[in-house]
Amino acid sequence: MTSIRPAPLRAAFLASAALCASAAFASSHREAPFITTVPKADATDFYLFMSYEPGRTDYVTLIANYLPLQDPYGGPNYFSLDPNALYEIHVDNNGDAKEDITFQFRFKNTLKSTALTIGDKSVPIPLIQSGTVSDPRAASLNLNETFTVDVVRGDRRSGTRASVTNAAGGATFDKPVDNIGKKTIGDYAAYAAKHIYTVSIPGCSQPGKVFVGQRKDPFAVNLGTIFDLVNAPVEVITDPTKINAAANVLEGKNVTTLALEVHKSCLVSSGDPVIGGWTTASMRQARLLDPLPKAGHQSGDKAGGAWVQVSRLGMPLVNEVVIGLPDKDRFNASKPKDDAQFAAYVTHPTLPALLATVLNLPGSAPTNLPRNDLVTTFLTGIPSLNKPVTVTPSEQLRLNTSIPAVPFAQQNRLGVVGNILAGGTDNAGFPNGRRPKDDVVDISLVAVMGGLCMANGNNDALGFGPACKPSAVPLGATSLKLHDAVDQAVLPLLPAFPYLYTPVGGTQ
Repeated sequence: MTSIRPAPLRAAFLASAALCASAAFASSHREAPFITTVPKADATDFYLFMSYEPGRTDYVTLIANYLPLQDPYGGPNYFSLDPNALYEIHVDNNGDAKEDITFQFRFKNTLKSTALTIGDKSVPIPLIQSGTVSDPRAASLNLNETFTVDVVRGDRRSGTRASVTNAAGGATFDKPVDNIGKKTIGDYAAYAAKHIYTVSIPGCSQPGKVFVGQRKDPFAVNLGTIFDLVNAPVEVITDPTKINAAANVLEGKNVTTLALEVHKSCLVSSGDPVIGGWTTASMRQARLLDPLPKAGHQSGDKAGGAWVQVSRLGMPLVNEVVIGLPDKDRFNASKPKDDAQFAAYVTHPTLPALLATVLNLPGSAPTNLPRNDLVTTFLTGIPSLNKPVTVTPSEQLRLNTSIPAVPFAQQNRLGVVGNILAGGTDNAGFPNGRRPKDDVVDISLVAVMGGLCMANGNNDALGFGPACKPSAVPLGATSLKLHDAVDQAVLPLLPAFPYLYTPVGGTQ
């Protein structure tokens, strides 16, 4: 495998666009009009990478985060997932833009009724916990969240379905209650670790792992500055020594994580080590609200009809800052095989021009239209890096499973782009998949403003087409220095599965 350096064009375009967006920009938080009405189905981030936990480097980790911007003090009900929703992680292993393997997560939330004797009456308490919690299904919990995982091979609705099972027995798994606070859960990290399961996956000879639960939001971004028309001095965001000059406004927020670890042999098809991945959430087509909810039931509605996809996320930032406002709900409902309808947003992007305007840098947008560099990075994969043997252009996160994982301490925060900037050899990061440490905003800024064309030179070494040359990049070498002044690499992460850090507690 050639040591290719310039991959993140696709993402780079996304993040830079994000700087101009007027909608929420937290990788994928509240990115489209409809999804703001159903936050439990809102995918925030999707990660796909070779596991870098020692002894697990032949495994692929797939992480889908949902339910954005969770405040740790969000009681008394906190942030359970929706039992009327279908959460899915899809894998395309032959490049045809259709799912070949789908992992489906369904949730069930069971209410109990701990009561206190008040005078001559037994009265249920108003909290989801009546005492301390240290184990799954603790007696003191009034809300027990459980989930199942099915693996579907072929079409997500009509393919062959089988249950993922616990190696210890059964096909139902417990989800830890959210991090209510120190008094309720004295050691949340230890409590959550009891919910990491070794699993048997039908059709896979190697055992995998699964975890679902609340985590600290692993995404770093300078939201306030971005929303205010990128209200940052150009001399700051073009100075690489100031990559951590601003505060990460998501520092105190949590998300809910669906994490899988699967042996790579169970995901690839014969002769092609490249897989594509994305996550979706679907809801029932009909919903009937009950004007008189019954006691003991968590919701007062009934859902029925076909599944309707309402959220979609592969590459970060696409729907936020690439797709135009009129098409955002359409994108969330779409499938990769139909992505030709969105092609103009990639070939003729508006965001570089918007960024040039708000930063008062007229004429700084790249001139190589149509942007074949972005098409390659966004829709087909980079030759000699993560392009499938055969490919139908489509938006999804692509990972070459033959490129070995890089230990956490040696990972370049700029992923493959870091090879360009620092002459490194880390090709295991974004846009070859995405790891939690990869600073997708900074990578995207470099790419969208033509930094990869600068690296491509005049010999088209990266397969971007002859129009992608230094003369097409008005910013020149400055395009390689762009950043949002928030450093993704300083966020706390775990060294092993599920990799994302312990959530922020309601009290510390």
